[in-house]
Amino acid sequence: MTACKMAMGRLVACVVLYSSLGHIPSSLGVILRTTDKTVWANEFEPIELTCLIESISTNNPRIEWKKIKNGVPSYVYFQNKISGDLLHRAQLREPANILIFNATRSDTAEYRCEVAAINDQRDFDEILISLAVRVKPVVPRCSVPDAVTVGTSSELRCLENEGFPASQYRWFHDNEELPQDPKTTPKFINSSYTINTDTGSLKFRRVKKEDAGEYYCQAKNDAGHAQCPPQKMEVYDVDIVGILLKSFGGLLAFICVTAGMCHTIKRGCSPSKNLSENTYKRPAQDDGVEYGDADEGHFRHKSSFVI
Repeated sequence: MTACKMAMGRLVACVVLYSSLGHIPSSLGVILRTTDKTVWANEFEPIELTCLIESISTNNPRIEWKKIKNGVPSYVYFQNKISGDLLHRAQLREPANILIFNATRSDTAEYRCEVAAINDQRDFDEILISLAVRVKPVVPRCSVPDAVTVGTSSELRCLENEGFPASQYRWFHDNEELPQDPKTTPKFINSSYTINTDTGSLKFRRVKKEDAGEYYCQAKNDAGHAQCPPQKMEVYDVDIVGILLKSFGGLLAFICVTAGMCHTIKRGCSPSKNLSENTYKRPAQDDGVEYGDADEGHFRHKSSFVI
């Protein structure tokens, strides 16, 4: 009898201890669990969020699902029906799982499964699940220069903004992938390029003749990949003769313009000088004509009249 009382005392003590620590035996409350608290899904593919009821005494518990995005909760399963963002795109599966038929990028959020059991000593439990929907990259925008000169620097660019997680970038030269470090491959050991896999930049410090050819870029993440069409880049030698001819042509043009301006100024000044001299020159007399004094002419006229 004493031993029986001691056993009962130990049982009560254990129940009190578990209660004080928040650990209620499964027969006394509802307990939930999930197979994965962080779930990844590909866009437009189905995904199931698991909410498993390990123990419960209530026959018809109240089950609710909430979507929490940017800290704001909204119902996706309430009063025994799908609502909100998952309307017509999901269903509740036993015991309390949510199956999304075609996940979209807008479904990326946290989801909380809540179960209330009024007949259980622990009448409520919840599970928080994080869902991230992968999005396949779209065709990236690639920029490849048409032509560059040997020894100069050049940059090729590649970018796309739709993929999730963010895309990683790879470059291909004549259908062969460029290693991230050219020094690791004998074929590219003399190349001076660097690749930024996060931004999609391919930079040449000094372009070489062998860098000519077709280039294309590939954007890739866990959901898939996409690439831009190949674009050709020409590489030309430095044209020393052309540079000298252009320099000589520029110098010759400068000399011609200067000479023409001087000639125009000289011609423009000469008529002004002649006009100034002629303004003050007395008109010349006609040959064989004598002009007498006015009074003298008048006197001769009078003399003739007297005779």
